[in-house]
Amino acid sequence: MDKPREECGVLGLWSEEPLDAAGLLHLGLLALQHRGQEAAGIAVSDGREFLVEKDLGLVNQVFTEERLFRLRLPGARLGLAHTRYSTTGSNLRFNAQPLTARTAHGVLAIAHNGNFTNAKPLRDRLLREGATFQSTSDTEVMLLLLARLGHLSLPEAAAEAMKALEGGYAILLMDRKTLVALRDPHGVRPLAIGKLPQGFAFASEPPALELMGARYLRDVRPGEVVWVEEGQLKSLQALPPNPAPCAFEWIYFARPDSLLDGVEAYEARVRMGMELFREAPAEADMVVPVPDSGMGAAVGYARASGLPLEYGLYKNPYAGRTFIQPTQALRDLKTRLKLSPTSAVKGKRVVLIDDSIVRGTTSRHIVAMLKEAGAVEVHFRVSSPPIRFPCYYGIDTAARKELIAAEKSVEEIRAYIGADSLAFLSEEGVKRAIGGPVCLACFNGRYPAGVPVEGEKLALEIL
Repeated sequence: MDKPREECGVLGLWSEEPLDAAGLLHLGLLALQHRGQEAAGIAVSDGREFLVEKDLGLVNQVFTEERLFRLRLPGARLGLAHTRYSTTGSNLRFNAQPLTARTAHGVLAIAHNGNFTNAKPLRDRLLREGATFQSTSDTEVMLLLLARLGHLSLPEAAAEAMKALEGGYAILLMDRKTLVALRDPHGVRPLAIGKLPQGFAFASEPPALELMGARYLRDVRPGEVVWVEEGQLKSLQALPPNPAPCAFEWIYFARPDSLLDGVEAYEARVRMGMELFREAPAEADMVVPVPDSGMGAAVGYARASGLPLEYGLYKNPYAGRTFIQPTQALRDLKTRLKLSPTSAVKGKRVVLIDDSIVRGTTSRHIVAMLKEAGAVEVHFRVSSPPIRFPCYYGIDTAARKELIAAEKSVEEIRAYIGADSLAFLSEEGVKRAIGGPVCLACFNGRYPAGVPVEGEKLALEIL
């Protein structure tokens, strides 16, 4: 797959009055399906009962009518949900979230987006102290840290546990009566707060709040713990904030209709395209986006250049995901099933816009297809810098040896993909487009929230 792979999506709600918590969370998960397609889960409580359903698969594969019926508590007032792409721990059912444990707080559930970079040494310490683990996910490390802080309230325990954790994360916790949201001090992973008619909701992205009937209020601040108490939103600044949210949320991951830390994703992508034209103009007849990831930047490039934006590539909505095929030959053929050129490119000089290049394989096939369809020139423009380093904060960018920009120069990448010219947006261009501090670690190797001693995705499966 010539893209960074998904991360995870988290959701939660708390209400003064009973409501269909499972139904609302199911709707919200559908709005976050793009953030993880390997597993999904929901936990709900009415203050006494605590129900959890989760499994491998897409949201609507996991949550059949029968499963949703099993989650319907007439007096349900709170719940949380998760859709997963595995960045630590295999894609196995026991790693699906929410993870739960019986503790001094009662039953606890946790939903986590991101990675703890010090999960391995923390888990090793907990194992030496007698702890037992039921999963190979770094999320369970926090769950067991919380279990050892039963003398504190759940928000206080969360704030204390944060002092031991490193990395980028957005987390939701719940017991039978309390819902807690928290975000790492760099705010690497997003988490938004919404107002329900008689309560509050939390989600990785605001469109999920809207589907649950909540009005967006603000984002959880970096280093902040937020919870609901007696119908009021309470806040504790657990760690000093040092904002560095992930630039890739705006470049690629977030839905184009999302608002993250006050910056609209679509508008940021349009500005990236405009910056890209200023930095790397091309003599051409049209601008063609790689659907759907290159659309926003292509709009910006066309707007700044005055070139027409054309529908030069058709995306087959039924093609599925290319990386599930077992051989490279089949993946190559499936690229042609997923994307195909239109007659708009025949005899034209094309500026092809995409948001990133990871391995270069898909880009190479797209350029070849456009030239086979009659494009006389293909000038490839990328609305992010070259990805030279892996992400340790919840995005599966591939190992560094698989990143084409870690091994090849821009000119060597151009030759490999067969484009007539190739240019990437600069780091400064990304920062100007987003308009605030961001994490650019996958481009420059400067990790604001630390790096793991053992960065392998399956490190916690080795004892």
